[in-house]
Amino acid sequence: MNPVLICIPTYNEIENLGPILKAVLAVTPDRVHVLVIDDGSPDGTGAAAERWSETESRVHVLHRTQKQGLGPAYCAGFRWAMDHQKISFESVIQMDADFSHEPKYLPVMLNLLDSYDGVIGSRNIPGGGTVNWGIVRKIISRGGSWYARTLLGAPLRDFT
Repeated sequence: MNPVLICIPTYNEIENLGPILKAVLAVTPDRVHVLVIDDGSPDGTGAAAERWSETESRVHVLHRTQKQGLGPAYCAGFRWAMDHQKISFESVIQMDADFSHEPKYLPVMLNLLDSYDGVIGSRNIPGGGTVNWGIVRKIISRGGSWYARTLLGAPLRDFT
């Protein structure tokens, strides 16, 4: 039952930040920490995340000076987890701040992590799906997963 880190990249997510943090913290045990990775949001998301970290010991913030993209934000979060050995995170989970990854599934995933080396939640399985996604976003998501699957030779259908 080692600590788990949930990485949540943000850029202009001031409206979503409070609700996503409340939802994640409400459904997870104390061993779960959250790292908000903010890319210098001009809307004040980074400052709001900092205020959360001052009152909630399980919330941490990584400030980046400019928008560098989702993939690099996740990589920065994974590096942060490895650099914080005093907490000794056993697993890292990635989530989006816009609720496209629903916190209600976290307890099931955490329980599975006790028995498996990795757990993947996917939009592309029976019961999965997306809400309010345009065709372009769907094509980018599936195309990116196809590209990663082809490049890496991994049998995963959804890398996000």
